[in-house]
Parts: sequence; C-alpha cells; structure tokens
Amino acid sequence: QVQLVESGGGLVQAGGSLRLSCAASGSIFSIDAMGWYRQAPGKQRELVASITRGGSTNYADSVKGRFTISRDNAKNTVYLQMNSLKPEDTAVYFCAADSLVKTPMCLEYPTCMAYWGKGTLVTVSS
Repeated sequence: QVQLVESGGGLVQAGGSLRLSCAASGSIFSIDAMGWYRQAPGKQRELVASITRGGSTNYADSVKGRFTISRDNAKNTVYLQMNSLKPEDTAVYFCAADSLVKTPMCLEYPTCMAYWGKGTLVTVSS
C-alpha cells in the first residue's frame, strides 16, 4: 500500500555534498517512522538516520555532524542532506518507513521497517 522512491544519488568527490530525496505514495497516512539505511559493498545494511512524524531524529555515530535528515509531511517526502562526504560513505542508500511508532533501538536494525524503496547509489571518490 506504501511505495517509496529514492532519488538524488550519484558520484561526488570526497568533501562534497549531496541531497537524497524519498517520495512516498499510496497509503501515506499509515506512515509514522521514516529513515535512511545504507549498504556498502561487502557490508551489512545499517541505519544512517531516522525521523518520526513529529520530527524526532536519530543518527548513526558515523554520520553525526555531517548528515541531516528532514521530513516534509505535506509533500510526503523525506530528505537526507549529506555534507563532508567520505569514501566510506559509498553505498546504496535505501529509504524505509513503517506505520508504527518505533523506538530508537528498533530503528537501528533494518528489520524494524516494513516498507522499502529500491535504493539509490552514492559513490564518493577519493
């Protein structure tokens, strides 16, 4: 019932910036928590940042101070502003959402989320 489509990925040099967008459609009123997860080559999928309908945010330690998640409920869109990008940030970035209120601990794990986009590739060159 909920569809998520990511956009904004691409190739950027280290130290540069990029903004990802995720547009939700379908049963959008069923969405509460939204978040960004990433999966780097040879690594497990991990949380990048999450945000509730009310605007409470949570970030992975590796991106704190560099990335900012935001949400426009009127546009049914969530964003991820990525600054000071590092080669280690290279990954496929996935948008995710769920209908239920989630705890920060739950959101640390991809299995916490019910709805997923197909991902957008971010490549950071040295």
